Amino acid sequence: MTSQAKRNPIELAWLPTTRKEVEMRGWEYVDVILFSGDAYVDHPAFGAAVIGRTMEAMGLRVAIVPQPNWRDDLRDFKKLGKPRLFFAVSAGAMDSMVNKYTANLRLRSEDAYTPDARVDMRPDYPTVVYSQILKKLFPDVPVIIGGIEASLRRLSHYDYWQDKLLPCILIPSEADLLVYGQGEKPLSAIVSAMRDETCSPLSVLRSMDFPQTVSLKKEYGKESGDIVLNDYESCLKDKRKQAENFRHIEEESNKMKANRLIQKTDSLYVVVNPAYPPMTTEEIDAFCDLPYTRTPHPKYRDKRIPAYEMIRHSVNIHRGCFGGCAFCTISAHQGKFIASRSKESILKEVKAITKMPDFKGYISDLGGPSANMYGMAGKNRSICEKCKTPSCIFPVICKNLNVDHRPLLELYREVDRIPGIKKSFIGSGVRYDLLVSSFENEEYSKAARDYTQELIRNHVSGRLKVAPEHVSRQTLDCIRKPDFSAFYHFKKIFDKINRKENLKQQLIPYFISSHPACTELDMAELAIVSKELDFHLEQIQDFTPTPMTLSTEIYYSGIHPYTLKPVFTAKNRQEKLRQRQYFFWYDKNYKQGIISSLNRLNRQDLIRKLYPNNYKTK
Repeated sequence: MTSQAKRNPIELAWLPTTRKEVEMRGWEYVDVILFSGDAYVDHPAFGAAVIGRTMEAMGLRVAIVPQPNWRDDLRDFKKLGKPRLFFAVSAGAMDSMVNKYTANLRLRSEDAYTPDARVDMRPDYPTVVYSQILKKLFPDVPVIIGGIEASLRRLSHYDYWQDKLLPCILIPSEADLLVYGQGEKPLSAIVSAMRDETCSPLSVLRSMDFPQTVSLKKEYGKESGDIVLNDYESCLKDKRKQAENFRHIEEESNKMKANRLIQKTDSLYVVVNPAYPPMTTEEIDAFCDLPYTRTPHPKYRDKRIPAYEMIRHSVNIHRGCFGGCAFCTISAHQGKFIASRSKESILKEVKAITKMPDFKGYISDLGGPSANMYGMAGKNRSICEKCKTPSCIFPVICKNLNVDHRPLLELYREVDRIPGIKKSFIGSGVRYDLLVSSFENEEYSKAARDYTQELIRNHVSGRLKVAPEHVSRQTLDCIRKPDFSAFYHFKKIFDKINRKENLKQQLIPYFISSHPACTELDMAELAIVSKELDFHLEQIQDFTPTPMTLSTEIYYSGIHPYTLKPVFTAKNRQEKLRQRQYFFWYDKNYKQGIISSLNRLNRQDLIRKLYPNNYKTK
């Protein structure tokens, strides 16, 4: 019997994270070492695990170093030595700055992706910090950065936390290549090229152009269709030029067949190669069906990782979102075209969950970026191939879009028939505008009605999340969301079904303050509407500018990239707090502040609407 066979197979179930774990496998070297800002959870909802397992499936020896210590003698960066091919760096499953700071730039009390929710386990901008360290320690080894933090900083971008326009993240990170979006396909291509070449991995990266990657070049050969953006230095001098750039960036991010983007920065050119086409069902199945343990690494035994607790019994059924919301980064990272898993792949994962020792019979979420876009795509692909609009459902639902909810209905019912399943819930946000619209195809309309009834009757865990975002028409237009009347329509259906079925479920709306185009009076209107609907709002947020979104470009430049016209945006802390207070019209601690604000705006009529029983203007 070999020494390998004597080892406990449980110890070998996860990708190795230490020198000891590497030696347990009998490895003399590692092909790729992945540094992650998150704890290592071997689950398909965590990007580092997906990338690690993808490269493992290609026959590589892959190790993960989760949350390395960047403040000591850097032993975590040295402990596994040099990889044979390259280092891969990701800040984690969430933008590190959003994860760490509130909209008011205060430190959050918890980090959901860290054991016991500790907030001191990763630096600001881990992508930059980790990559700089690795290039200093191992200058001849390629460093490839990816994940959402790098992806959204692939060109010049406004950074809210530093309040300045920054260049492509490749420059401060000193990395050799950036993989943007979902990284499985570009990394697979890179690995294949490195295997086939006899020259060094670093030479391969510098000599070849890979789809869905960003590189720095001293010069470039112009190709047909290239879009040359305003250079970084001119954007620093003129915010309008940055706004002009963004329209091209967003449109190319949402095209099935995109053009190359080029931006001069100092003496170098940032070259963004077009992304791969949307994943096929077979491709996304292959990545989701890899042998994940679905649990955190044993090193975290007896420690709580909040993000894992939230998704441990959930299943992601698709990627991408065609909503195109102005403040959302999903389309910039995953794209607007939906890549849906097969029913067989999803059912296989659900059956695996039923065998988990802590499973009690309840799937917490069958969802994705949006709960009800599964299986939806353009009916005529050639039309989609020419389209560059960021949303398929705003300002109207595209007539070429297949909005049939029947495949999703069938999936829900098949999941619920699996032995061991008591209930499957939908925890992802539902696009109710897809449920209340009337379609030319009556089968689509009927399927939407049937889906709505099935959802509310059988798949709500007491509370259903939806995101109207605002009540102001001008704000909703800027966000790219439907008129608030669509929410009224959906709420009537929700209440009617609850009464008929004798259910006591809540509809939980999400709202936002200080979004571009939103004024203080718009927030007062929101307060009045929420009072009329008897909502004491819980799910609220103050707009936080994040890189590579339309909302952020408006916030930074003061103009709309598509119209180049000025747009008001609340910016300073006082303006933002004044808007935020209207969420809490029902709280006596905010009442006097709201009254004072409305008196300042000379809108005593709104005071009477909010506080009619004890109306006082002073």
